Amino acid sequence: MVSPGQFAAFAALVFVMVVVPGPSVLFTVSRALTVGRRDALLTVLGNSAGVYTQVVAVAFGLGALVERSATVFTVIKLAGAGYLVYLGVQAVRHRRRLSEAFSAAVRTTPARTLTVLRDGFVVGFANPKSIVFLAAVLPQFVSYPVGHVPTQIMLLGISLPMIAICTDSAWALAAGSARTWFARSPRRLELIGGTGGLVMIGLGAGLALNGRKD
Repeated sequence: MVSPGQFAAFAALVFVMVVVPGPSVLFTVSRALTVGRRDALLTVLGNSAGVYTQVVAVAFGLGALVERSATVFTVIKLAGAGYLVYLGVQAVRHRRRLSEAFSAAVRTTPARTLTVLRDGFVVGFANPKSIVFLAAVLPQFVSYPVGHVPTQIMLLGISLPMIAICTDSAWALAAGSARTWFARSPRRLELIGGTGGLVMIGLGAGLALNGRKD
């Protein structure tokens, strides 16, 4: 139904889009610095699931709706921006817990798996960068005479989470290694916890202020 050529061409475009750091990468790096590799990698999985939900939504009409309606686009954008700001505020508020834990030689307790996956999912699904890309580009790779358009879109779209898992995991591991250096000093760890939170707040504010031209 989807030819290897179609899939390869779309995957190449996806790779170019994914390797340019956007909201998902910055969020993953912030999580790796503030809570460690485990939660960052879980964030990547949740984020990828959220992005693939966008693919499914595009397959069943959301893509066309987002293209036509600035209101729908704005709602999705503001929802993601607000959630990022909330997570950033939480990180800033609890930044001292990381340093206190290391000062007491107690390992920081990882967050619950489902909570971390949920956070990644929400940010992935509300990522305006990917929804605009999918809505504008993905339908162009569909062979309409063949039929089964939603199925074609979902098959093509699987390349996005697959590539994102690989590239975002690399970012998470690299940032997690940097966190190890910060963990040698409670003050460094507290600094990076607060900085990571500020990055998330700034990212959320940037998404909220990033307009759309119709």
